[in-house]
Amino acid sequence: MGFMDNVIDQLCIPSSYEGVYHSSKRHAPMPSVETLSEIVSRLRAVLFPGYFGHAEIEPGTMRYHIGTNLDKIHRLLTEQINRGHCFLCTLDDMDCDACEQEAQDICRRFIDSLPELRRLLVTDVMAAFEGDPAAVGPGETIFCYPSITAVTNYRIAHQLQNLGVKLIPRIITEMAHSVTGIDIHPGATIGEHFFIDHGTGTVIGETCIIGNNVRLYQGVTLGAKSFPKDEEGVLVKGIARHPIVEDNVIIYSGATILGRVTIGKDAVIGGNVWLTRDVAPGSRVLQNPADNH
Repeated sequence: MGFMDNVIDQLCIPSSYEGVYHSSKRHAPMPSVETLSEIVSRLRAVLFPGYFGHAEIEPGTMRYHIGTNLDKIHRLLTEQINRGHCFLCTLDDMDCDACEQEAQDICRRFIDSLPELRRLLVTDVMAAFEGDPAAVGPGETIFCYPSITAVTNYRIAHQLQNLGVKLIPRIITEMAHSVTGIDIHPGATIGEHFFIDHGTGTVIGETCIIGNNVRLYQGVTLGAKSFPKDEEGVLVKGIARHPIVEDNVIIYSGATILGRVTIGKDAVIGGNVWLTRDVAPGSRVLQNPADNH
């Protein structure tokens, strides 16, 4: 290893790894992407029985299969929730036993929310089936559509974030982002009957509020117009900076909507439109026609 000594010495200089090194004060293991992938897979099997997980599920065996998955989810997710909290903890006198108990309580509350989470996903599946003439049935959208994959991860992650879980929600949405190209922040609020047709390149920011029966197409960005900084020049986080999209809105491919603007109920936003202002309910916003002269 003599030829590597110089490189090793340089890579071990504290100033070189200051921004990319993590060391837990309690030497707690970091969250596991592999384990979180298993948790999400098992949740899919619970939420869409027969489509994912064990294929030979009958009504008579449903309770066994769902119960087996939920037992495993409870044990794995409790540990991952606790790891997420440990990863971001900076306190010297934190009561780790209390954190472990909190993780247990949060996991139970999350599992309690699964019936409502499935109800929402049923509306998303029907939105995909009813909104796409190419879909031959709801099952095709569950198996094949990136929208259902991304929205399932989002709804799982959003519920965990609402329960105060750290880091884990963002990992779960980024799993779907890397597979589908659809980037939905877990902090966004999205109503029922939601569909992203095709989906690739769609971005939905952290503080977006989306109503019911909204349809987006590929390449839509619901983003921030600017990023305010404090007196020291540091970005101010957590402020409302993304659009509000009211019920029954359709936004076509490539549209970019930036800032805390409101797209009113029943509005239609055409493809490749750039918007930084409110849109009245029922409006149609289209590009100016090309000048062919």
